[in-house]
Amino acid sequence: MAFSSSLFLMYFLPAFLLLLLLFGHKYRNYWILFASIAFYAWGAPLFLPVLLGSVLVDFYLVGRMSRMEGETRQLLFWVLVVLNLGLLLYFKYMNFFIEQLDIFFGHFGANPSPWMKIALPLGISFITFQKLAYTLDVYKRQFAPFKKLEHYAMYILMFPQLLSGPIVRPGQIAAQITDRRSNETLDDRLTGFFRFAIGLAKKVLIADVLGEQVNIIFSMDTLQLSSGIAWIGAIAYTFQIYFDFSGYTDMALGLARMMGFKLPENFNSPYVSGSITEFWKRWHMTLGSWFRDYVFLPLAYSTSRKLPKEKYLGIRADKVIYLIATSVTFLLCGFWHGAAWTFILWGVYQGIFLIFDRLFLLKYYKKAGRIASVILTFFITVLGWVLFRSESLDSFGFYIRRMFAFRGGDNDLWLSPKFWTILVIAMLFSFIGFNKKIESWQNRLYDKPGNVLIISFTIFAMLLFLLSVSAITSTGFSPFIYFRF
Repeated sequence: MAFSSSLFLMYFLPAFLLLLLLFGHKYRNYWILFASIAFYAWGAPLFLPVLLGSVLVDFYLVGRMSRMEGETRQLLFWVLVVLNLGLLLYFKYMNFFIEQLDIFFGHFGANPSPWMKIALPLGISFITFQKLAYTLDVYKRQFAPFKKLEHYAMYILMFPQLLSGPIVRPGQIAAQITDRRSNETLDDRLTGFFRFAIGLAKKVLIADVLGEQVNIIFSMDTLQLSSGIAWIGAIAYTFQIYFDFSGYTDMALGLARMMGFKLPENFNSPYVSGSITEFWKRWHMTLGSWFRDYVFLPLAYSTSRKLPKEKYLGIRADKVIYLIATSVTFLLCGFWHGAAWTFILWGVYQGIFLIFDRLFLLKYYKKAGRIASVILTFFITVLGWVLFRSESLDSFGFYIRRMFAFRGGDNDLWLSPKFWTILVIAMLFSFIGFNKKIESWQNRLYDKPGNVLIISFTIFAMLLFLLSVSAITSTGFSPFIYFRF
């Protein structure tokens, strides 16, 4: 059940909010948990028993681990890690592993294995990372385990962030699960509705409009594709994925705010970044911080213990440590996004430019100035998104060659005035944060606006909501891009 579907907007959401208001504080958590399970069951009923079973096992094993010491504690920790990563590897990557083995053994004349493809459960990547965050934080004694099963279940299953994040750490939400009465004001609910309407408009009025043409362009025969249309498709997808994913995040944060929760931000004008290093501080911030805290920093620390010298192979040890930790982290980051070589190489691509930043690029960006560095970073990002969007490495190679051929195609595509208008609007709202004052105002926008702003926001939100619903009913809805992961 997508947030941008008529079923959710017209039936599920109104009924959920109405009953949420009718329930007292004592029973609201139970209603949220029940509604979240029903929400997930609608989209993936076959996986629901596995999900609920894993939540139950995690709760009791993590609780037991927190009371243990020494080798028993460590053993339980690794059991939990293997169980959760095992589910992710099986459901998300087993098809990919079998296909690669078939290709390898096919070179020696072997027949393909009689393997029945496994369906990818919704949200499994995000669910797994939240469960691992909980396990790791309890193991490192940075967080005391939840005392009640329903509290842990809410942390994992709360439907606004269940399918595509943001990835929430237990310490960021635990206190709100037990008592959030200070956040359940009329102002919070109206501000949440405004945030939800903004996200819905991003998805329906911008991302989906761009996506229609992006799908056509990327599916065209490369001989029919001119270099100009190829560049337009790449740039349009760059804005489509941003407005699609940040739109989902805004809707999730808005829904949570209407329920009394404040979830962590996930985007901060990523396309005004002056380097790939800065980009990853602004794009999918909860994923970036997850990999930083649970992969990069532990890996860098363990590597540093093995490289005590000031230099290693003629390179400063700190740079070698950064190179190793970054390479592994972004290889895993690419693999997390999907079981395909395009995603893996996209992660490698991002890691390479992060290493280049550390070695020399940041110095050149500083000399070039802010505008030049933003333009170059945006160019690097666009090429990366082409790899991310491509169905295969061959199609990526064809598309990139067409982009840089700088010649016309056999049959250029006509792009409607509506597409051009939405593309310009997307550019405007993506780069408006280049102004530091506007960026600061954006960051304060959803916090605690005054009464006059609340009224204005509510009216504006209602207009956006009606426009978005009208667009959905006339054209239908398309799933969020990150539902694939």
